[in-house]
Amino acid sequence: MRTLFLAWQDSATRRWFPVGRLTYNGTTYEFRYTEGARIASHDGGFTGLPSFPELGLVYESNRLFPLFSEKILSGSDAEREAYVEWLALPEDEDDPMAMLAGGGVRQIGEKLEIFPCPEPDEHGRYNIHFFSHGLRHFPADAIERVERMAPGDPLLLVLDIQNSHDPRALMLRTAEQTPGDLHLVGYCPRYLLDDALGLMLKTHASPTVTVRRVNLPPAPIQYRLLVSMTMVWPRGFHPFTSRAYLPIEPDVFTPRKPATEPESQGA
Repeated sequence: MRTLFLAWQDSATRRWFPVGRLTYNGTTYEFRYTEGARIASHDGGFTGLPSFPELGLVYESNRLFPLFSEKILSGSDAEREAYVEWLALPEDEDDPMAMLAGGGVRQIGEKLEIFPCPEPDEHGRYNIHFFSHGLRHFPADAIERVERMAPGDPLLLVLDIQNSHDPRALMLRTAEQTPGDLHLVGYCPRYLLDDALGLMLKTHASPTVTVRRVNLPPAPIQYRLLVSMTMVWPRGFHPFTSRAYLPIEPDVFTPRKPATEPESQGA
């Protein structure tokens, strides 16, 4: 079963909350709110999404919900092909869930992001791909350096402990392959911090971070640098297990709700 999580941003505080979980079992798509939605409701004024108006319901459909499908299935064939290329997916990849998860954490709306639940790779390791976050806020020389990168180039993680928004933030930087080649090139997505920092402490091992792909203009800058991160997956480890990621259990008298076409997909 493939699993993706949906996050919502509070406009006032800029804080992100995991609020929903999308799964696909091969025949049925299911969306459920997580306990993070209740936390966001209490701390950030989250009121739910027009597509899924009630927090306690289980939404099911044999087609991908429009909130997600319009982000990958709309546009021309050329646009779709470019999108598959930016994510470094196989050319024949047509699985919507794979396309949604292919770039790791990424925006699907003004205040919404979707990101995959990691699974062990063929070697039993924690491996996830993600686009560098915040690159648009970095100086031009950093972006120029990114555009000269090649697949396989090593990157390093730097703890940004004086970050006023999140002192656990992990920045990405070049690995100084030549003297003086020190450039900060974005951030590791916040949703990976618990796993990344927790695994480093648990295993006493540093992750291997490399460039997976660089997408030059006209690709949007949020798709510029695709990164791969690999870590040891210790026995008994389960990703995203905090309360915020647990699905809200529906009331025993609440039926499952078939999906309906929403009037709006805004947050």
